[in-house]
Amino acid sequence: KNINILLVEDNDMNREIAVAILEKSGMKISTAVDGQDAVTKFTAAAPGTYDCIFMDIQMPVIDGYEATRAIRNSAHPEARTIPIIAVTADVFAEDVSRALACGMNDYISKPIDYPKLIKALLKFVRPEKKA
Repeated sequence: KNINILLVEDNDMNREIAVAILEKSGMKISTAVDGQDAVTKFTAAAPGTYDCIFMDIQMPVIDGYEATRAIRNSAHPEARTIPIIAVTADVFAEDVSRALACGMNDYISKPIDYPKLIKALLKFVRPEKKA
């Protein structure tokens, strides 16, 4: 079974590029255009729909930190266990600390280094477990 990712990215071009590259890696990608869209899609999804969330930080409506807190505090059965990986241009120590403090599991910097992204993903999601 494919790994199912919820990709949260407000920039159209970044989103299109990420989807193309991740789909070439054999993943199934759903997208959200901002933090609120991500919260809505995750909380409405059946358990098992998503294996991981790639969360942009700087977005309109609600940012990645707020979206992560909302997901973690939601009533969804996987709210506390879904891996959430920050994807951000801000990788100063305080940004990393803030990402982890709000409930994210890991972070990668932009521009996205796809081998690093896959490595981060595989810390939390193992394709062989999805068989």
